[in-house]
Order: sequence, then C-alpha cells, then structure tokens
Amino acid sequence: MSDRFLIVRLGALGDVVHAIPVAAALRRAFPSARIDWLVGAKHREILDLVPAIDRRLVLGDFVAGVRELRRAEYDVAIDLQGLMKSAILARASGARRVVGFSASYARERLARAFYTEAYDPGRGGIYDRRETRHVVEINLGMLQQLGVPLAPPQFPIEAAESPVARWAASESGGRYALLNPGAAWPNKRWPPSRLAEVAIDLKKKHQLTSIVLWGPGEEPLAAQVVAEAGGAAILSPKTTIADIVGLARGAALMVSGDTGPTHIATAVGTPLIGLYGPTRPSRNGPLAPRDVTISRDAVCQCHHLRRCKLDRMCLLDIGVPEVVSAIERRLSPEPARG
Repeated sequence: MSDRFLIVRLGALGDVVHAIPVAAALRRAFPSARIDWLVGAKHREILDLVPAIDRRLVLGDFVAGVRELRRAEYDVAIDLQGLMKSAILARASGARRVVGFSASYARERLARAFYTEAYDPGRGGIYDRRETRHVVEINLGMLQQLGVPLAPPQFPIEAAESPVARWAASESGGRYALLNPGAAWPNKRWPPSRLAEVAIDLKKKHQLTSIVLWGPGEEPLAAQVVAEAGGAAILSPKTTIADIVGLARGAALMVSGDTGPTHIATAVGTPLIGLYGPTRPSRNGPLAPRDVTISRDAVCQCHHLRRCKLDRMCLLDIGVPEVVSAIERRLSPEPARG
C-alpha cells in the first residue's frame, strides 16, 4: 500500500497547471495519503491554492533539497517533467518506485534511465504531430501504473483574496473580458494592435470592458493594446497568481495565446478563445467543449520552437475578423437541450 507520494513538476506555469489533476486523482484514490510536490520557486504560488497537496517543496540547494526529500521516505515519486534534472531529483528522493515517461515521451530521452518503471502513452512521441490527446490526459494516464483508472480531470484550485479582481469588477461595472498579449515564446504573441481591435468590438457589441494582462517584461505590449483601443480597454495592475485566478473567475471571456494565464483560465472555467501557432491546441488547448481555438499549427514551420525561424510567424495569418467570429460563437447562448 502506497501512502507517501512525491510529484515532480518544476515548471513552467502552464505545465504545472496541467499536472494539478494528477494530485487531485491521487487524493481521490488515496484519501489519507501524504502528497507532496517538488516545484520551482517561480511556480509555487499556484500550488498554494491546491488543497489536494500536503507540502510544496521548493527546489533550492540541491544537496539540502535531496536530504529533505529522503527524510519523507516516499513510496512513489512521479516525474511529470521528463527532464534529466527532474528525473535525477525523483530518483534521489529515495522513493521505492520512481515512475516517469518512456524514452519516446520524456523531454530528454536519457531521463528514462532514472525511473524504476515507465509509462508509455503510445502513438509516437511528445513532439509528434499525430498526437491528438491533451497533455492533461497523458499526465493522468501515468497513474495507471499505480492502479488509478483514467477519469475526467479535476482542477481543485481555491479562490483567494484578490484586490486586483475587486478592482476589475469595480472599473468595469462587473462585466469584463481578459486580453493577454504576452507569452514567454515571442511566436505565441498575437499583435497588440489586433487585440485592440478586438477590445473595441467587445465593447461595441457586448458592452464588455477589456482588462489587459501583462507579466514580467510585457507591460509595453499591454500598454499598446490599451492605447490603441480608444477607451475600450484598461491596463491591469501588476498581478500575482492569486490575482490571475480571481480575474479569470470573474471574466466573461478571455482571448489569449498558449501561455500560463490561459491554462489557469481553462482550469477555473473561464470562456476562452485560444490563439495557437507553434503548439497544438489538441495537446495544450482549452478543455471545455464550447471554447474555441484558432490554430495555425497545421502550417507552422517552427513547431515547438520558441522563436519563429521564418520572416513571418504563422500567428500573423490569424486576422481580427476570424477572432471576432469566434467570440460571437463562444458568447452565444448555449443551445437548449431537447
């Protein structure tokens, strides 16, 4: 009987969000178990809102960290990252069972050498365009190694006090959309001028004020959206993860590329328009059936590359009318069930 689990997923933010259903599934299957999570310092904040986790262990000094892991005497360590670094940490925890992805699915194939057992999702590898399953489903599939059957994902993310969410509700009269021009990968960023046109349309047709999000280094992008939106958009203050959760819970809609705030919005049920280029929406997109993704993945020549290697990135092929049409579909009343 296993009752001490360690999840290893160090980052990035969206990937951590996509792994939360694993913690939730473990808690359902083993209600009295101890479930800890080893995470990078930048991404610990989202896990503070996940009650299924007992301890959040922040990766710092390697030697001290390994000592801390070994003291817990884990029965099972689950590496959801598939890197050499994460695999070594999972194995160094001293857990009796160390479970990770097969070499074809691990981000770094040699990570497989550090697992006592591997889960092979099949159908090629992590970057295979034939893969049509969502990463959340693939992550949950690993738990079949522990006898936990595949089940619909759950995202137990608690609400937290958010002054920014209160500000947004006050500034917008209680109804607002979220626009997110930023992303860590430059080729995931749709032009701010086009988002400004979307903001104008949202205000005109749906009486929605747009709150424009920004992260580190992204404030100029957000400010450009606001400047060109003619009063239809306002700049968000600096946000914490708890603020993003609160803003997403209160939003009528979000328009964004494939990035961390998008995945938080998906997890808490915000209606979403996702704009995809170098990544596949089938793997990283929203999970709600009525959410809409607009993708150029099929023609992208820079699949899973952080920067476009061409003169013109594929996301530029997505025009404002296509996004506006998607918004109309997403905000239309849900058809009555007969």
